[in-house]
Amino acid sequence: MPRAESAAAFSPIAPLVEAAVARHELPGAVVLAGRGDTIVYHRALGQRAVAPNPEAMTEDTIFDLASLTKVVATTTSVMKLIEEGRVRLNDPVASFIPEFGKYGKSGITIRQLLTHTSGLRPDLELEVEFKGAEEAIRRAIEEVPAAPPGERFVYSDINFFLLGDIVRRVSGERLDRYAKTRIFDPLGMKDTGFLPAESLRPRIAPTERCGALAWPCGAAELSFLRGVVHDPTARRMDGVAGHAGLFSTAADLSRFCRMLIGGGRLDGVQILLAATVARMTAPSTPAGMRDVRGLGWDIDSSYSSNRGELFPVGSFGHTGFTGTSLWLDSASKSYVVFLSNRVHPDGKGDVTALRG
Repeated sequence: MPRAESAAAFSPIAPLVEAAVARHELPGAVVLAGRGDTIVYHRALGQRAVAPNPEAMTEDTIFDLASLTKVVATTTSVMKLIEEGRVRLNDPVASFIPEFGKYGKSGITIRQLLTHTSGLRPDLELEVEFKGAEEAIRRAIEEVPAAPPGERFVYSDINFFLLGDIVRRVSGERLDRYAKTRIFDPLGMKDTGFLPAESLRPRIAPTERCGALAWPCGAAELSFLRGVVHDPTARRMDGVAGHAGLFSTAADLSRFCRMLIGGGRLDGVQILLAATVARMTAPSTPAGMRDVRGLGWDIDSSYSSNRGELFPVGSFGHTGFTGTSLWLDSASKSYVVFLSNRVHPDGKGDVTALRG
C-alpha cells in the first residue's frame, strides 16, 4: 500500500483501472510504483479470474509476463555473457548457430537481434503447429530475411528466441536455469521463473482457453491456460523461450527495477555492472532510425505508448502482449510496474491506453 504522504498523488490510479475493468478492457490489474528503494504504491484492483469462477485480484498474483521475458530474462542474461566477454555485440549470430547464415543471414549480429534490426519477420506462422525448441531454431535457420540487417526496425519474437538459444549454447545451461541462478535467485525474486510449479497455480492469473499447441485460442470446450505460457511459439518450445514464457509478480519485478536503477546492484548483490546497465539502456539503433531502442529495451518507438506523457526520453521500458508493462527512469530513480491479464477471458481486452 502507498505511504501516507504520497497516497493522494496516486489516488487517480484506482478509478482509472476500475473504469477500464467496467469497459471489459481487462479483468483486473496489480499496479506498483517505486522511487529509489521505496515502494510508493502497490495495489491489486479488479479480478484475477472472471471464469469459470470469479476470483479477486491479489497483490501477490503471478502473471504470464509475455514479452517482458525479453528484457527481464533474455537481455539480462545476454548482457552478463557480454560482460564476461563470451558474447560480443558485433558477433555474427552464425558464429553461435552455424547453420543460421544461409539465405543472406550471415551478416546478422547479436546487436541486431537485441535491437530488432535483424531484418527477420515478427514471428513464425502462428497457425502452424510444431513441437520443441530445437524445431523452432530449425525453422529460424530456414527464414529468409524480409529486409537487409540494420536497415529497418521490425519487432520480432524470432530475434529473441534465437538469443535465448545462444544463451544456452554459450553458457551450457538452458535459459530458465541460467536466469534463475544468475538473476532471479540472487535478487530474491522467489516467484519468478519459467514453468511455474503446480503449487503456485492458485495465485497465477489465467489467460485464454487454448489447446496445447494451437492458435488462435478461444474454443469454448477448452480450459483456461493457467501457469502455461499464452504465446503459441513459446508454448510449442516447451514453455522456455527467449521471447516469452516468464512468470512473475509485481513485488519481484520491483526488485528487478530497483537493481537496474541502482546501477546493477540491489542489497549488496551485483547482477550487472553499472556500465552494462548504461550501455543497455542507451540508444543502440542506427542514427536516424525513427524507432529508438536500447539493447532489448524500448526507449522511443512505436511500442512506447506505455511510457505515458511525462516520462522523459532517456527513460526505458517494455510491454507484454498479455497486458504487462514496465517503465523506468534512472534520472528520477522511479519506475512503474503494471501487470494485467487483459487476454482473459476471451482475448478481447485492450490496455494500451490504460498502461500509458
